[in-house]
Order: sequence, then structure tokens, then C-alpha cells
Amino acid sequence: MAGELEDIGTRLREERERVQISQRELARRIGLSASLISQIESGQSKPSVSTLYAIVTELGVSVDDVFRGSNGHSGSVHGAGEGSTGAEEAPVVRSDERHVIDLDSGVRWERLTSHQHEDVDFLHVIYDVGGSSASDTMMMRHPGREYGIVMSGRLGVQLGFDQYELAPGDSIGFDSTLPHRLWNLGDEPVHGIWFVVGRDG
Repeated sequence: MAGELEDIGTRLREERERVQISQRELARRIGLSASLISQIESGQSKPSVSTLYAIVTELGVSVDDVFRGSNGHSGSVHGAGEGSTGAEEAPVVRSDERHVIDLDSGVRWERLTSHQHEDVDFLHVIYDVGGSSASDTMMMRHPGREYGIVMSGRLGVQLGFDQYELAPGDSIGFDSTLPHRLWNLGDEPVHGIWFVVGRDG
């Protein structure tokens, strides 16, 4: 797990350095402390969903870029690419080979594509019991539209002042520039499939 956190932090640091801003300046722009940015970049702390979106939005990169790393490749793919030329990744992603980000507050993202799809994040999302995209007092917003379907569990979604409960089989679509928050309402993990389209604005 520590390796995964360091990897996420390393990729965020590389993107921050690419746009030539300091930890302190990034922290100021997104309303966090410079020490939290430092802890995330060094792998000592996990970002929450809202913190990760705030960082990647400010840096002008996609969540997919965080999965892929600085070299533009998402790493080795084992067993999915029979018949592949090796010049590009196979279109199949095996369930045990997904690129994963475990975020703060009990949220896990598993990327469902083997390569970058411009302007789209395609994810299997898991909200553990008590897990949420942001704290009870905060909401997040970012460019794009979100579409999701709940496969198991009960997911709470707040859009502005309105709240919704999604049960297995229920789906939702909304403008991500609306302040929003997602959280687990029940006593079992929530599993869902999520698309974020146009997040790069």
C-alpha cells in the first residue's frame, strides 16, 4: 500500500513540477495546507476524492494521467494482450490487473481501461461503509459531466441542496460543476460504474 501511495504522490509531484508551481502555491490555489500537499506527494497521506480532483484540476491533468504516470504509459499489462503488437496496449483489462487508487475516507477507484481515453474517466468505484467523496461539511465541483450506476449497496448523492438515494440498478447523470458529494448510506460497500466526461474542461 505504501508503494501505491508513493506512486500517486510521485506522479502528482511530477505534474506540479511540470507546470512549475511550488507546493505552497498549489496549496494556496486549492485552499489546503502546504504540509498536506507535501504529505500526499511523499506518500505519507492519501488524498480524498475532492482533494485529488482539486489537485488534478489545478494542474490541468486528468485522473487518467495520475493512473498512467509521467511516461504516458499505464505500466505493464499481463495476460490481456495476446495478439497485441506491443506498440500499444491491449483493449482488455483483467479484473486483477486494474490500476487502482485507494483514496482517503474509504473510497477506491479502479480504472476500467487499459489506456488513456481522452476526456473520459471510466471507473469501478467502491465506497466502503462510512466512505464518502468529501467530508460531511464539504462538497466538490469540477468541469465535466458524471454518469454512474450502482451495482450493489446504497449510495447517497447530494447535488446542490438536493439529496438522492441510489439502490442497486439505479443510475444518475449530472453536471459536475454543481457542488456535489457521494457517500455510502448502508452497512455494506457500494460498488458502481462511473464515467466522468469532459473533466478537462
